[in-house]
Amino acid sequence: MPVDPATRAALVEHARLSIKRGSQSFSAAARLFDKQTRERAWLLYAWCRRADDIADNQDMGGELGDQSDLAERLALIRRLTALAFAGEPTGDPAFDALGVVAAEVGLTPQMAEDVIAGFQLDAEDWRPRTEADMLRYCYHVAGAVGVMMAVVMGVSPEDQETLDRANDLGLAFQLSNIARDIVEDDAAGRCYLPIEWLAEQDIEPGQHTKPHHRRELADMAARLVALVEKHEAAARVGAAKLPFRSRWAVLSAARIYGAIGRKVRARGTEAWNSRTFVPRGEKALYGVRAFLSAVLNREKMPEGGIDWGIANYRPSPPPRA
Repeated sequence: MPVDPATRAALVEHARLSIKRGSQSFSAAARLFDKQTRERAWLLYAWCRRADDIADNQDMGGELGDQSDLAERLALIRRLTALAFAGEPTGDPAFDALGVVAAEVGLTPQMAEDVIAGFQLDAEDWRPRTEADMLRYCYHVAGAVGVMMAVVMGVSPEDQETLDRANDLGLAFQLSNIARDIVEDDAAGRCYLPIEWLAEQDIEPGQHTKPHHRRELADMAARLVALVEKHEAAARVGAAKLPFRSRWAVLSAARIYGAIGRKVRARGTEAWNSRTFVPRGEKALYGVRAFLSAVLNREKMPEGGIDWGIANYRPSPPPRA
């Protein structure tokens, strides 16, 4: 059921403030969209941020709260999300925002459930055993969001090939985050490196961030960045089907997040002495390069082609470690 313009405007403003506070990088990237797409991206982000905060019992990605009532919090997310898709008021502007954007572009409950499954994995303190497990996790927490964003940008929910490439962008983002935040995650009691990788490096459980393992940690980060570059290249190919301004935004984001991973790799054993980031001027340069790439729209197919898609990562949540 369509909402009246005043209600929609209020939800858009709430969403704008949410993304401004929660993610400067995504807020900046959203400026490249046309007005309609930008507003819809804000609306989707508001739901993602709010659902993630409920799952982790935190505020805007801050300090984790008490995790004892996880089942109830996840049930609340699913209940409010179902109301949003039914076009019913939820009592929470972030979930109402999802209802608006879902009705406007054709997001499906299954798309949202794939994202919620990622919140659940994080909240349950899940650990990946294998590389395949890690990539399935990345699909749920980031690739599935990329899929929803692609639909927001005008991709048909039936265009599986383009949605597969949108998933690649999310995978690249999350893999870069994992590489950058290994030590920070460990301090919060989390590890997203596959257990098999740690075993191959002969690293004792819970010891991977100790100073005497920095060489091994740098090697595993380089392995992550190789995966980043694989999925980044595939995402850039998929961007060819997007409208110009959306293509520009996607190519900009791909370059910026790819740069984070490459900076981690270049810093080697010193990558976690301070937080790795892309300076504002460098981001602007990537935006200019992305603009030229978006104009030319001739991204090269990765060497060896692309023979993977969402089906490789989505079959089911990964087994618990």
